[in-house]
Amino acid sequence: MSYEVNSSRVLLAHGDGGLLSREMVRDVFLKYFSNPLLGQLSDAAVFQLKGEKVATTIDAFVVDPIFFPGGDIGKLAVCGTVNDLAVSGARPVYLSASFIIEEGLPIADLERIAAAMAEACAEAGVAIVAGDTKVVPRGHADKIFITTSGVGVVPDGLDLGYHRPEPGDVVIVNGGMGNHGLTVLAAREALGLEGGLKSDCAPLNHTIFQLLDGCPGVKLMRDLTRGGLASAAKEVAESCGMDVHIEEASVPVDREVRGAAEMLGLDPLYLANEGKFLAIVTAGESDRALELLQASPYGKGAVIIGEVRAGKGNVYLQTVLGGTKFLDLLAGAPLPRIC
Repeated sequence: MSYEVNSSRVLLAHGDGGLLSREMVRDVFLKYFSNPLLGQLSDAAVFQLKGEKVATTIDAFVVDPIFFPGGDIGKLAVCGTVNDLAVSGARPVYLSASFIIEEGLPIADLERIAAAMAEACAEAGVAIVAGDTKVVPRGHADKIFITTSGVGVVPDGLDLGYHRPEPGDVVIVNGGMGNHGLTVLAAREALGLEGGLKSDCAPLNHTIFQLLDGCPGVKLMRDLTRGGLASAAKEVAESCGMDVHIEEASVPVDREVRGAAEMLGLDPLYLANEGKFLAIVTAGESDRALELLQASPYGKGAVIIGEVRAGKGNVYLQTVLGGTKFLDLLAGAPLPRIC
């Protein structure tokens, strides 16, 4: 996949979590903010603080529509931040939330969003302990934007990072790809797709720590949000300096997602998820990892989809037709504002 654009202005594609997002981060933000922690470009920054190993992360949510099957912008804001901490090896503890609200938003909608956030916090076992609210005139925002930040504690001895994967390790995902991105698209465009499409938005911290506590062979994890599985796998491969080989036939995709994606000409491997993650695990502990994941409500669909091999940071998809396809970062913005 190749995609080139020369622009002196920010495009929607700069926010898709793919190629242009990475270029903007590299050419603008890292240019001015560069430091060793930020330079890791991980889901969260992990550092020592007075003898404790802690992690922090921040994310903004601008999804359209703000309510969709399986969730809403409030649930999404909590789950997205909790999951970024968890895949970084941190047990989430506290969140803060900032709201930019457009004048005219029904108070009933705001209360519905706050209730969804409270419910997601209760399930994840975290608390919102600080926040801020701003109201802007009509037309200066789109209903509501939410920014959440989070803090978590990393258990002693836990080491997850790009330095850990080795050739022979297996790649595991905890369930079907593309549900969230396709659900949001269908709701936004009123496509009327039947079959029960529903976002997979969920807090994954309990599932992830059930895996980490019982399987020391877990070496690295990534949240599969913007850019989907393909973009996350490419980022992992580049950062590890190894190749990732994925078997297309092994990648789980729900029947409703596959059918709708084929109809719309979309690739489920590049569609966003909000309740899925990738884990790289020592081959000898892969069965144990699957057992632990499949015992969790958010890991029942866990499967091995590929392996790590020596290489130069590429991702190869072994297709169901017997060929090999090169996977790169998402280029363009097929599904803007899915988170």
